[in-house]
Amino acid sequence: MTRSLQAVAYRRPSALESAADGRRLGLETSRGATPTGVEDHPRFFAGFLTSPQVAAAALLAVADVAAARYYQPQLRASLDPVVTGNGDRLRLESFSGCGGVYARLDVLTPGLDGGEVGHGTTNVDINNPLREALSRIGTDDPLHLRVGPDELAVTTLDGPVVEKKVPLPDRWLRGFAEAQVIAAGFDLRAELPADEALRFLRGLPRAGGARRALDGPRWVVPVGRGLRPTTRAVPGSVCLPGPERLAALQRVLRHAKALRVYGPAVGGAATTAATAAAWEVVLPGMRLTLTLSPDASRGFSGEGGVLDALATEEAAGDAELIAVLLAWEPRIDVADLAAASGLAPERVRAALVRLGTSGRVGYDTAEAAYFHRELPYDAGRVEKHNPRLRAAGALLAAGAVSLDGALATVTAEDGHLHRVRDEAGVLTCSCLWWAKYRGGRGPCKHALAVRMVRRGAAVGQDMAEIDGGAR
Repeated sequence: MTRSLQAVAYRRPSALESAADGRRLGLETSRGATPTGVEDHPRFFAGFLTSPQVAAAALLAVADVAAARYYQPQLRASLDPVVTGNGDRLRLESFSGCGGVYARLDVLTPGLDGGEVGHGTTNVDINNPLREALSRIGTDDPLHLRVGPDELAVTTLDGPVVEKKVPLPDRWLRGFAEAQVIAAGFDLRAELPADEALRFLRGLPRAGGARRALDGPRWVVPVGRGLRPTTRAVPGSVCLPGPERLAALQRVLRHAKALRVYGPAVGGAATTAATAAAWEVVLPGMRLTLTLSPDASRGFSGEGGVLDALATEEAAGDAELIAVLLAWEPRIDVADLAAASGLAPERVRAALVRLGTSGRVGYDTAEAAYFHRELPYDAGRVEKHNPRLRAAGALLAAGAVSLDGALATVTAEDGHLHRVRDEAGVLTCSCLWWAKYRGGRGPCKHALAVRMVRRGAAVGQDMAEIDGGAR
């Protein structure tokens, strides 16, 4: 697994302080993107939170996920959350160290008071003393929130900084991309009122175990006002893989107004194949969402949902055009982008997927829409380091693909021949990858290479320099 160290610098640690007019929560920002370019410490908001207790608990939940490893929990993560100002709301996002849980807190307009929300994305410092202070907030006394440096710090360019160096695995960056692609295929499957949400979530196990993993994925199906567990997938059901991974929601249960569950459609045929799902707690003026990968031992990075979009030269050019038109919208309208760009809606969606691979868009299941953000990482290497994409490029460079109508033959590095068939738009393959996952984790390298040939994707310089170590 490729890893690097990411330097994250803050002017000072984030802190919760007492003042004559109440408490003041200062969240310090690092270097980030804004409409006017890259800034060292952008400022996105200064005003009051309308529900201080709820906001503190929800912020801690996002921090819990950022610090957690739900698989191999003895290894601790230390990734600072990402904050985005979208003009009408603040979004705080984090990813678990194991790459299997994506958390997002949307603080909406009703949750903010007395200040304008800026535009841009950066890291925000959540340190242990701040976590302890937030956990002690027990009243709804006025709480002033500042995201970014205070006015004095804005005008003072010199001075010490607090720098962290955190490990940044490529799989974590790829997971951010895969999570939004997968979530774009979700629909609302259930909505529980507060009392049923409380009962259901409090009944979930707090810890995983080998026995539970061997039992396979859990499923739930809406019944009346609540959810009923079931041992297999049925129409209308939602997968709940690793239910202990919803533990961070315990922070906000007593403030919940409703629980919404999102997932892909489940057909009539019974299946045991696990799927991802999103669990959203509706709070006063805000929403807290956890998206779970299909298996607690399997992160989002290998799901393969972005590979088709990455494999087209057309989408690369489209993405450059769409990127120019983005303006930090909290809700990206595909139809508006299609009209402004002159592209068909399906090409706009493919471009958005490609932009997602570099962290430039996310997906909000509650609004069924993409939103603009810019991850503060060198996420351009996601595409370059995707092993299946590199391997497919190597096959193209070697001239290993031969087309014959709906059938294609791909000659592997060891000389073995793989047959790739087009069955109603789905490419199947005779390789072990397809036999194991049946397309459930995206195309294999052979099918991807065939798709690239059929779409006329050119082999660029990056593909020509691919090493032979990719799987």
